Amino acid sequence: MNKILFNYLLINFLKTFLIVVFIIYCFGIILNLFEEIEFFKNSNVSIFTPLMLTSIFVPSMIIKLLPFIIFVSSMWFMVKIRNNKDLLTLKVYGYSNLKIFFILAFSSFILGWLILVIANPITSSMVKYYEKTKSQYARDIEHLVTFNNNGLWIKETINKGERIITATKPEKFSLIDVTIFHLNEKYNLNEKIVAKKADIKSNDWILSDVVVFKIVDGVFKKENLKNLKIKSIYDHEKITSLFNNSDTISFLELTVDYNNLLESGYYNKQFLNQSLHSMLSLPFFLFLMTAVASIVTMHTLRKTDNFKFIILGLIISVLIYYFKDLSIALGQTDRIPLILAIWSPVIALSLFTFIGILQINEK
Repeated sequence: MNKILFNYLLINFLKTFLIVVFIIYCFGIILNLFEEIEFFKNSNVSIFTPLMLTSIFVPSMIIKLLPFIIFVSSMWFMVKIRNNKDLLTLKVYGYSNLKIFFILAFSSFILGWLILVIANPITSSMVKYYEKTKSQYARDIEHLVTFNNNGLWIKETINKGERIITATKPEKFSLIDVTIFHLNEKYNLNEKIVAKKADIKSNDWILSDVVVFKIVDGVFKKENLKNLKIKSIYDHEKITSLFNNSDTISFLELTVDYNNLLESGYYNKQFLNQSLHSMLSLPFFLFLMTAVASIVTMHTLRKTDNFKFIILGLIISVLIYYFKDLSIALGQTDRIPLILAIWSPVIALSLFTFIGILQINEK
C-alpha cells in the first residue's frame, strides 16, 4: 500500500508539473513568435523559420522560470488533492503532512539536478543555434562582434568605409595577434595593419609592434611602428559583455571546462561564478519553492480557502522574484559578495521553510 501511495503522489505531481510546463511553453511560443515575425518581416523566409527559432528558444526561458513553475505546480497539486479528499485519505493510511512534504520537495530537488545535467546542455546548444541563425539574417547590422575557431572578429563602420578586425584571442585587457583591414565604400582594401598586441581598455586602442601596409599608386608600402593609436566604438568591457550570455553555457561546460572558459578571455571570472552558482542553486530553489507551496496549502482542508491560496501564492512569487533580483544586483555592484548574493534567497527561504515544517508537522 505504501508503494502505491508513493507512486500516486510522485506520478501525479510530475504530471501536474508537465502540464504547467506545457502551458508556459505554449504561452512562450505565442508571445515570442510575434517578435520573431517582426524580426524576419523584411527577409525572404517562410513562417517555418520564426516558428522553428521560437520553439528552440522558449525551453531556455522555461528553465529560468523553473522555480516559479514548480511553485505553481506544487500549489495546484496540493489544492487538487486537498479538494478531492485525497490528502485526507493519505493521512488515514499513515502519510503525515511531513512525509508528503518531503516526498514532493525531494522529488523537485532531484528533478532540478536532472534538468541541470540532461536538459540544460540541450537548451544551451539550442540557444547557440538560435543566435547563430538570427545573426545570419541580421543584414542591417553595421557593427558586429563574433568569435569562432579562428578567433575574434569585429566589424564596424568608419568614415567612408568599413573596418574588419581579427585577433587570435583576448588576454586580460588586450587582444593578441591583431590584424585590421580598412576597406573603402566599394569594399576595396585601402590599408592593412598587423600588431602583436592591442590595449583595448578604452575606445582609444593602443597597438604595439605594428606593421602598416598602405596602398600607394597601386602598390603596398610597408611601415614599421612601435605604437599606433586607433579609435573604435568597442572597448574591453563592451566586447566581453557581448559574450556574457549564460543561456549559451551549459552546467556541464561550467563544471568541466571552467578554467578553459576563463583562459579563453571571452568570459570574466565574475560572470562564470555567477552562472555556476546560479545553476547550482536551482535544485535547492526547486526544493524550497515546493516546500513553501506545501506549507501554505497544508494549513487547512477547507475548500473555501482556495482563492486565498491563489492570492497568497501570487504575492509570495512576486516577493521571492524581487528579493532574488535585488540580491543579485547587490552582488553585481559589490555591495555584498556575489556568491552570498546568489545564495541569500535560498538561505532566507530555508529559514522560512524550517519554521513552516514545525507548524505543519503539528497538524
